[in-house]
Amino acid sequence: MNTNRRPTIIDVAKHAGISKSTVSLVLQNSPSVREETRVLVRKAMAEIGYVYNRAAANMRMSNAGLIGLVINDLRNPFFTEFATSLQMAMAERGYSTVIANTDESPELQDQVVGSMIEHGVSALIICPAYGETRATFDAIARGGIPTMQMLRRVDERLDLFPLIAPDYLTGSRDATRHLIAAGARRIAFVGGLDGRAVTEERKAGYLEVLAQEGLEPIIMTGKASRAFGRNAARQLFADRAGVDAAVCFNDLVALGMLSGCHEVGWRVGTDFLIMGFDDIEEVAQAYPSLSSVRCDIAGIGVQAAMTVVDWLENRNAPPPETRTTVSLSIRQSSGRGSGSLP
Repeated sequence: MNTNRRPTIIDVAKHAGISKSTVSLVLQNSPSVREETRVLVRKAMAEIGYVYNRAAANMRMSNAGLIGLVINDLRNPFFTEFATSLQMAMAERGYSTVIANTDESPELQDQVVGSMIEHGVSALIICPAYGETRATFDAIARGGIPTMQMLRRVDERLDLFPLIAPDYLTGSRDATRHLIAAGARRIAFVGGLDGRAVTEERKAGYLEVLAQEGLEPIIMTGKASRAFGRNAARQLFADRAGVDAAVCFNDLVALGMLSGCHEVGWRVGTDFLIMGFDDIEEVAQAYPSLSSVRCDIAGIGVQAAMTVVDWLENRNAPPPETRTTVSLSIRQSSGRGSGSLP
């Protein structure tokens, strides 16, 4: 058992060698449980230090055991990994999670959030779509439902809808500095739609470092997809502008650029250096392997789950904004072999 977290009912069940449902019956003082089983469960609780929170349990036995998770794009491995990690962490604490994909549609987001509110979710965790979202968050506020914005900020009322997201600004700074240290001088920023908060944050660190170094920015914003990255590589090659590296908005763009560079004959890691962003699992398996800004998205999923559970059970509202640390996963695409940098 991980000693850095509080024991759960699942840990009690494993320690006692019985089912989770039997442990639950003991905790609820069910008359259907034999006395020797009660003794076994109480002994296991004492040995692993499990403390039964009856108020929290009563809340979960009502409609408060359901968490709504709204994801803007489950096709993107970045968000899929987050959703999986969060759902599993919630399950460990005895909560069920209902998940909806909005496919980047604010209209669909409004619909699924409304449905979740009607079904009595006790909290909402939203990776929001961009667009007209004010009415959606107004409805949540009227319902008094604890709600986290995750990975993206679309509503500025962080006192009502706190944000947890990686430190995108530091990530793009570090990625750009790494490429400069690897010898790049004509570095492009590729991908991400203009005006969106995440794009602007990831672009800001890049611009800051280039300004410090007296280097000229080259911006190619657009859809954060493999197709855009592939076409961007072709365009850079056709322009013959001497671009020798790219900081990509995300790993999908970087994977697309990898394909595009292969098509035009650029050797990634020597002729052209690439840094992705997010460090999804696939980039380590690409060839050449892609360097990326590691956001530890699985860890963020666990952190978000624990934050919401603490909010519900102990009334500890999170701070308005939490930025999680990032690091660089350095691989073949940036010409430095493999490894990680803090």
